[in-house]
Amino acid sequence: MAHYTSYDGTEIAYRELGEGPPLICLAGGPGRDAAYLGDLGGLDAGRRLVIPDSRGTGESAPAVDPAAYAFPRLAEDLEALREQLGLESFDLLAHDAAAATAQAYAASYGERLRRMVLVTPGSRLQGELPEDAREIFESRSAEPWWPKAMAALQDLEAAQDMDRVNELLPLIAPMAYGRWEAPQRTHAATEPAQLNPVPRAGFWQGVGEPARKALLERLRGVKSPVLAITGDRDAVSGMRAGKVVAESFPQGRWQPLHEVGHYPWVDEPELFRPVVEEFLS
Repeated sequence: MAHYTSYDGTEIAYRELGEGPPLICLAGGPGRDAAYLGDLGGLDAGRRLVIPDSRGTGESAPAVDPAAYAFPRLAEDLEALREQLGLESFDLLAHDAAAATAQAYAASYGERLRRMVLVTPGSRLQGELPEDAREIFESRSAEPWWPKAMAALQDLEAAQDMDRVNELLPLIAPMAYGRWEAPQRTHAATEPAQLNPVPRAGFWQGVGEPARKALLERLRGVKSPVLAITGDRDAVSGMRAGKVVAESFPQGRWQPLHEVGHYPWVDEPELFRPVVEEFLS
């Protein structure tokens, strides 16, 4: 792992995979170690993937100020990484909750972005919570894992601490994938959630309604192309959230993928990778 010093002196770790044009890749969660991204379905074959651990996760140091875990402040860590790498402009990929960090970065530093890929984003920043995630989950009730996942989801709503949350997460893991076969089981087993409670709790804090609306207004001025990828079997973020997010940008495009869940590079790497490569090229 390499390290760099962010704007407030915090040491942030990052790893690099592959060779070629740089692609900075942000992990979601929020507050999740970035190891679960792996090589993003082989994107490192033609790209130099730069994958930071967000502050307080993985090998990165925690924040001294808890307010620094809020996603607009995490966007400042991204800008510090760009400066560290000496990039005039760059391509950005963000998964899950990190799409909010990526959008905050685009709102403040849009001129630095070449192209941006948002993988299975939620639309909380847009103020919308599409209901299709639950519809997708319920549509899979005939699958063997579903009854235990349903019970775990109900228990999760009452869970009071992260230890209990981490006990329940393996039971609901299948709902995040397009199917529950060997590659998906391996990903879920070898790349555990590793949710870090303090960064997770701070991610959405301190961003009130006026700030949210102002951020969205600035997105209307982002000139770089944006691709939002969602899966029609994603019972975590749903599918239509990507459409809502894409519509926030002048050059936003929504790309739904068939039989894909929350981790498209695991479910269908041969489908996911060409879509990303073609867009970035």
